[in-house]
Amino acid sequence: MRSTLTPEAGRLPAPQTILVIALRYFGDVLLATPLIRSLRHAYPDAQIDALLFAGTEGMLEGNPDVRGMTTIPERPSGAEQRALVRRLWRRYDVAVIAETGDRPHLYGWIAAGRRAGLLPPETGKRWWKRPLLARSVTAIAHEPRFEAYGRLVGAMGLDYHSAVVAPTAGVSAQQLCDWLNFDPLRERYAVLHLAPRFRYKRWNADGWRDLISWLRQRGLQIVVTGGKAQEEREYVEQVLGGSANDVVNLSGRLRFAQTADLLRGAALYVGPDTATTHLAAACGTPTLALYGPTDPGIWGPLPLAGLEMPYARSSPLQLRGNVWVLQESSLPCVPCQQEGCERQRESYSACLDLMGAGRIIEAAQRLLSQTGA
Repeated sequence: MRSTLTPEAGRLPAPQTILVIALRYFGDVLLATPLIRSLRHAYPDAQIDALLFAGTEGMLEGNPDVRGMTTIPERPSGAEQRALVRRLWRRYDVAVIAETGDRPHLYGWIAAGRRAGLLPPETGKRWWKRPLLARSVTAIAHEPRFEAYGRLVGAMGLDYHSAVVAPTAGVSAQQLCDWLNFDPLRERYAVLHLAPRFRYKRWNADGWRDLISWLRQRGLQIVVTGGKAQEEREYVEQVLGGSANDVVNLSGRLRFAQTADLLRGAALYVGPDTATTHLAAACGTPTLALYGPTDPGIWGPLPLAGLEMPYARSSPLQLRGNVWVLQESSLPCVPCQQEGCERQRESYSACLDLMGAGRIIEAAQRLLSQTGA
């Protein structure tokens, strides 16, 4: 008999409608897909929706476990808040709150009569949330979020399915040819993500240029992905410089689901701590992830086959399935879990500025050799 979400006394019937509340950034939404997949397996007949920040819904495009998505701006106006309340009010049988913040818990209370969710580790921030939840687990400091989801699913009496579900746009081989101006079935290519959303996660420009030159010598076509933001595109142009004509620059042109379809055929992906790196890992692409201030023990990319052994907090090179994480662990502050050396999103990060191209090239060579590329 399938387990159901139960309060302290009495058992609830299997829900017909479920809302998963995942109000964080792109990569965090992707990491919530095992939670959604677990609900789908437990309740195959239920309609599962997601509440997300506007703009992050691309991470669930083509996801067979999700019926629909509701979005709210990260900083909504009063009118937008009221409209969301009207739309959500007691619309669902169960709300599953994938975050510890105040707003997700308030939205969960509004949306459903029964709720399960994550509680913050601080006593002062969780005292009023616990009574609102039929089932809850407390997030642990420095715990990978996917492990917290596993504990939450277990508290609900369900089996946890830990595989990440990457989006897809169903891009055909012919569409890829049109984008790339070469046949991806005949020519090997590497995908590079040069510009993360925030400056403090950015690798140095000289390193990228050296890596691009080496990959060309290996006979790989170079494809660059990136966001639409002006500062991200300017950095890509700065890195590429006069060699831009030899690179397929798709920055700002693809949705996340289209990027996932591109990644599935790549011989190699290299990128910093950003959503596209998590996407490459989930697609099974041989992935080099360049980590600086961020602790991979908490936010490391999940390989296609799952993470059998957690990432260490700091190590020069960590191998997990199709993912290799590199850090400049010679600095005692790595990872600081801060927004760069200046503690703000547009800061530099010495650990990424000092990371030499030689280490990345050596890792890329080993990874390409292992995969037979």
